[in-house]
Amino acid sequence: MNAVFEALASYPRRKILAYLSATDLTAGEIAARFAMSKPAISKHLQILENAGLVTATREGQFIRYALVRESLVNTLNSYVQEVCPVSRPLKRESRKMSGGRSAGAGKAKA
Repeated sequence: MNAVFEALASYPRRKILAYLSATDLTAGEIAARFAMSKPAISKHLQILENAGLVTATREGQFIRYALVRESLVNTLNSYVQEVCPVSRPLKRESRKMSGGRSAGAGKAKA
């Protein structure tokens, strides 16, 4: 979760995510929207990819980036559940009712 919030701490990276929320874009298409060097954009994209917020797919000589919506939603939801004052007692109650099992315990692995 820390990697996601570190990635979101940067204004240019938040702008990249906003662009990618509308459509997938190549690195060049993203770079054209910023007044910074292509290596700087590449570094921002690498941080977003390492945080699991975007995916990169090679298409010939281009790399196309796409937003990983599930990752962002799950991370933000987990964060909200940690800081929400209503959530903590509900989570304790849920753990108590489940006999102390953690989320995902008992699920069959594929």
